Amino acid sequence: MKQITYSLSKGIISIEEVPIPKISPNNLLIKTNCSLISSGTERMLIDFGKSNLIQKAQKQPEKLNEVINKFITDGIYPTISAVTSKLDQPIKLGYCNAGTVVAVGDNVDGFKIGDRVVSNGPHSDYVLVPKLLCSKIPDNVSFKEAVFTVIGSVGLQGIRLANATLGETFLVSGLGLLGIITCQILKANGCKVLGIDPDLEKIKFAKSLNIETLHLTKNSDPVSWAYKMTSLKGLDGAFITASTSSSDPIDIAANSCRKKGRIILLGVTGMELKRSVFYKKELSFQVSCSYGPGRYDSQYEQDANDYPLPYVRWTAQRNFEAILYSISNGSINTKPLTTKIFDICEARSAYDHLTSQQTNLGILLTYDQNTENIKEETNQKIIKNKNYKRTNTNSKISVIGAGNYASRILIPNLKKAGGNLETICSSDGSNPTFLAKKFNFKFASTDTERFINDDVAEGIVITTRHDSHAELVQSALKAGKKVFLEKPLCLNNEELLSIKNLYYQLYAEAKVGNCDFPFLMMGFNRRFANLVVNLKKSLDNISAPKSFIYTCNAGYLPKDHWLNQSKKGGGRLIGEACHFVDLLLFLSGSRISNIEINALNDKIYLSENFTINLRFFDGSIGAVHYMSNGSKSYPKERIEVFSGGKVLRLDNFRKLSAWGIKGFSSKRSFIQDKGNFNCAKTFISCLENNKESPISPEEIFSVQSWLLKINNASS
Repeated sequence: MKQITYSLSKGIISIEEVPIPKISPNNLLIKTNCSLISSGTERMLIDFGKSNLIQKAQKQPEKLNEVINKFITDGIYPTISAVTSKLDQPIKLGYCNAGTVVAVGDNVDGFKIGDRVVSNGPHSDYVLVPKLLCSKIPDNVSFKEAVFTVIGSVGLQGIRLANATLGETFLVSGLGLLGIITCQILKANGCKVLGIDPDLEKIKFAKSLNIETLHLTKNSDPVSWAYKMTSLKGLDGAFITASTSSSDPIDIAANSCRKKGRIILLGVTGMELKRSVFYKKELSFQVSCSYGPGRYDSQYEQDANDYPLPYVRWTAQRNFEAILYSISNGSINTKPLTTKIFDICEARSAYDHLTSQQTNLGILLTYDQNTENIKEETNQKIIKNKNYKRTNTNSKISVIGAGNYASRILIPNLKKAGGNLETICSSDGSNPTFLAKKFNFKFASTDTERFINDDVAEGIVITTRHDSHAELVQSALKAGKKVFLEKPLCLNNEELLSIKNLYYQLYAEAKVGNCDFPFLMMGFNRRFANLVVNLKKSLDNISAPKSFIYTCNAGYLPKDHWLNQSKKGGGRLIGEACHFVDLLLFLSGSRISNIEINALNDKIYLSENFTINLRFFDGSIGAVHYMSNGSKSYPKERIEVFSGGKVLRLDNFRKLSAWGIKGFSSKRSFIQDKGNFNCAKTFISCLENNKESPISPEEIFSVQSWLLKINNASS
């Protein structure tokens, strides 16, 4: 299928052939009829992509601070790698889609195949969208009228925040697509509407819709005009729908409003507020977030947990429904808003038109509506990389997961280590397609089951969300694949028991049969770091028990982040602490005899700040201090070891120091090395030479079992 993507690093629009998304629970698969280019949001993204790195940094100063902190703690190479990888990843453009449902996921009610719907899906032949971000189109509303629904909901949500009532007067600053629809909704709500814009063509169009307007020029006085139009009372409020770096729209709104006026920002402007005006008039200022409550809430969007209507009357989906009803009864007229129509294959011309000096409102993209081959099309979940080049290595590897860690760390190291990359797969087709081209995978796919069970790839690398690990590991082991799993192994005891039973069953069958032993390796990369290997050699020369202090300055994650959700990520104890427990297990050379945990009693940081106390059978002890409440400018990790009158310290995988060891010279690494490359290289070596996993199943199962035990005890 065709999908429009944009490279923020190169500023290039691409029309990509990507695999069809795989239907999943709580989602609808929609065949697109038409989609709308957002003249504000998408033009801003296009302009951002065309700017140089310095200009990008100036436009996002908060991101620049994060980059500086990373440079201070991790060094220049990891920082450059992180920034370039982030910018290099193409983004899907578009969020105003109208089409027909062709597949319905589990747990979806109220929709069926054949329904005409609007959604916030991107510019693509097929889109996979959560059911609570979709609404049915009334029979008397065409696709081309309905496609303006999402933009309309942005305006409607702002109006709800302003609590605009019958008879009030509001200014709309910026008469682009969002501004015009906002004007129409206000008028339908019984409000008097004034509109201003520096573009004369937009002023003329607004006048054709019976909107009182003022053309902003050097000689115009919008404040005096606003007072004149309100009989010197001043505005009840203002909506800023413009897209500009200037703070002038806010200044005009503030000076034009009466005392206790309301100003709502829907567009993008400078944010320099003049306190004296806001203070004297007691003005309220609010930024409206997208198209209603539920947007950016994963429990609403992904888990389909709707807000109860008596308490949250207008969610994103209900705002969609309200706009569609208003289009259906004629209160909102979207027919004249279409300026230009392009076929999806002409997308580059459409964006050239968007960024030209021509005045435009609604630029629509249309899609092939041949319905004869829908069943065949929706089965096209794998595509071949046309630029694929054969490699000389024998062992083939397929990767499940195309997220940030996979694309920035794991896959580049697999390729650098000489991996023969066969297929990359994820539920969404755009990331695998991009990564297939970038790292020379032969195929990109959205069909996990297909290539787990093929006889092509010998190794399977799993780097998906944590709640999928147990099922994928077992499927791959049953298929006879050698499995590399990015932590954690699983999220609960039932999953752990199931994996253990399967592993040892396959192991027993291999002993009596003529088949390979099961292979399971965890992505515990820190074991393989060069400085850790040096640390381990030094510790092996010390016979006395050891005391470990492992400090991890992890950084705060929002409570609604998937990693902090027990059923998705397992929380940071299960999801991340396994790395550190495994490393102490490796360094001690002994089995764990007991683990205890103490967590910080803090409502904000609870479950993200804890100390794990370990005891080993050789008498060694260890403490893992995992903290999210520290400063980002402080290094992330430090390991200190005290034993036999000696001390060793590893600082953030960049420097190894020692005290009390004769002849020991401090060792430094020019770049931060957490062992990712050596870990990938070891996995490939195991595949090519039919070696056992360098991390024994007993160690893997032990780490997971102990963490689940203390997690259950602290719940």
